[in-house]
Amino acid sequence: MDTIIVNNKSYPVDADLNMPLLWFLREVIGLSGPKYGCGVAQCGACVVHLEGEAVRSCVTKVKRAVGKEVVTIEGLSEKGDHPVQEAWREIDVPQCGYCHSGQIMSAVVLLRECPEPTDQDIDDAMAGNICRCGTYIRIRKAIHQAAALQKQQIVSSNTGGYE
Repeated sequence: MDTIIVNNKSYPVDADLNMPLLWFLREVIGLSGPKYGCGVAQCGACVVHLEGEAVRSCVTKVKRAVGKEVVTIEGLSEKGDHPVQEAWREIDVPQCGYCHSGQIMSAVVLLRECPEPTDQDIDDAMAGNICRCGTYIRIRKAIHQAAALQKQQIVSSNTGGYE
């Protein structure tokens, strides 16, 4: 039987391979982090990582994920201490919070690809993630904060904790 690895755990694919990955994650294995927003890859509430790439799980078919690794917000870090998650809390980004798992998952990929983003880099990378509450200024600030936290962690790990 086909399997998908989600957050480091293997799940049998006992579902239609043409089912959207979002429904597999939410309805078949019971995760609630990725959200259904628009169903047409326009809002970003459903963003997950597929083999490290940010994808819209509402339009990504299960068959694309078979045999591959998927990471959702639940699997980003065990204690919610990923630098982006920490920055989100420090800056108090969410209002309603509905879009933020997708926002965070997109921001993680941005920072992996561009560790010191400019405002324009952030605006370009996050343009496909919609926040009805309009917290875009705080999102940008949190991404800058997360970049600083990541840089600090790298320096600390390279110096054995001594700076």
